[in-house]
Amino acid sequence: SSIRASFFCPTTGSIPGMRVLVGVKRVVDYAVKVRVAKTGPPGVDLANTKMSMNPFCEIAVEQAIRMKEAGHVSEVVAVSAGPDKSQETLRQALAMGADRAVHLKTDLRTDQDLQPLGVAKLLKAIVEKESPQMVLLGKQSIDDDLNQTGQILAGLLGWPPATF
Repeated sequence: SSIRASFFCPTTGSIPGMRVLVGVKRVVDYAVKVRVAKTGPPGVDLANTKMSMNPFCEIAVEQAIRMKEAGHVSEVVAVSAGPDKSQETLRQALAMGADRAVHLKTDLRTDQDLQPLGVAKLLKAIVEKESPQMVLLGKQSIDDDLNQTGQILAGLLGWPPATF
């Protein structure tokens, strides 16, 4: 089933200049069998492991693009926090149709060190800078399955969340 959103401006039928911010996360590809790290801190061994955009984030990007194609949105901005290789995920969002991408560079491991509260605080700073009218996030990431970032971000912004 597709999601339908209705926006109305008496003159144009849409909201001119409406910007949507879409969070995208780089995760271990869903088809990869993960290996436990044998050295260093406990966790998943990411060396030579295929990474990709979190599938639920991909759905959020697709929805933002649909809204843009329907004329409800004028700009889609993809945002990702992570190491240099997170740029690959942002390039994928751009290839899908996002207009711009923002990379919040950090050396923290997104599957261990960068927790939902930290990500929500980073996204809040970007929201304050970019002034989007809407933020779309995937329902959860497949690496930690926490489903918290969106609700925390809404609380920090004082915005109402819409969840599944």
